[in-house]
Amino acid sequence: MSYQLEAQAAYVLHARPYRETSLLLDLFTLEQGKVSAIVKGARSPRSRMRAMMQPFTPLQISLRGRHELKTLTQAEAVAAPIFLKGDALICGLYVNELLERLLQPYDPHPRLYVFYQYVLNELLAATDIELALRTFEQQLLQQLGYQFDVQHCQSEMIYRYHPTQGFSPVSQLSDALKPLCFSGDQLMGVVAEEYHRPEIRRAAKRLMRLALETQLGGRPLRSRELLQGFRPKHTPV
Repeated sequence: MSYQLEAQAAYVLHARPYRETSLLLDLFTLEQGKVSAIVKGARSPRSRMRAMMQPFTPLQISLRGRHELKTLTQAEAVAAPIFLKGDALICGLYVNELLERLLQPYDPHPRLYVFYQYVLNELLAATDIELALRTFEQQLLQQLGYQFDVQHCQSEMIYRYHPTQGFSPVSQLSDALKPLCFSGDQLMGVVAEEYHRPEIRRAAKRLMRLALETQLGGRPLRSRELLQGFRPKHTPV
């Protein structure tokens, strides 16, 4: 059965060469979620699409095809590209890599699309990168069906995080367990997004990393390794 999608809002998550002159794209679209598509001739010097097929450019695209891998037939930049630099650029690549790795094809997430636009604008402003990333990560996990259940946690108690079982009380805290443990107050603060509190920000970064590593199957993120290469002591991700 033929598939055709017209005038769809989208961003490029990742682009790589395909055959002699084409590109293979992973796109994040408003209505269809993650979609993979070929852009024929996009690497040709004469191609008008060449400059547009970059991350962080708001696009309107049209696709067609009978199989999961579509062909991009039309594209138009609907706004100026978002030019990120430094840490903000690598964090943008980190967000793109999370979406590329974790989203299933043709699984729509319109709410997440809005938060993706939010995080790009916050990275551009560069006023509070960590706040933007934690907010986006929590929204991404929720869209993947993963919720932090803290309704039975008590603020003064310590809990161990289990990726598949949630949080369990810890009676004796060892050095080996510390990276996996949080106070009830920290957990409730993360869920409530009380990121004005420094201790909640630190806890949120640890917790999001643990949860996302589980979703990623333990495979490292290229963008995180890149950022740690530049800033080994402290990174936003």
